[in-house]
Amino acid sequence: MRKHLIALVTVTLLACSAQVMAADLSTDMDTIADNYGKIMKTSDAKAFTDGLAKMKAAALDAKNDTPDKLKGKAPDSPEIKDYHHGLDTLIGQIDKAAELAKAGKLDQAKKEAEGFKATRNENHKKFK
Repeated sequence: MRKHLIALVTVTLLACSAQVMAADLSTDMDTIADNYGKIMKTSDAKAFTDGLAKMKAAALDAKNDTPDKLKGKAPDSPEIKDYHHGLDTLIGQIDKAAELAKAGKLDQAKKEAEGFKATRNENHKKFK
């Protein structure tokens, strides 16, 4: 009986720690916004790509959550699919900017990153 109880407690703690590791949607969006500001101000390619990596990780994590406006929608609903598409668009833009930065084209990478705003604005209108 004691072994079963210990196993149950262990599984519960592991499940709880996995939930804590994933950020909530608001935190993910704050991470994206904070790092966007940083990458647009830097002239260092490494700092730029590091910021992009943080933004991409937050965008990927945001796909695991649902905006309040879409709560209760089925995972395969058109609205949820559109929400995921918006994040996928941002992730694609981040990847393109990262490729440019890694190729030594920081100015072009920053111009690509300016397009993040339009993606943000379009999707915030729909989902915020």
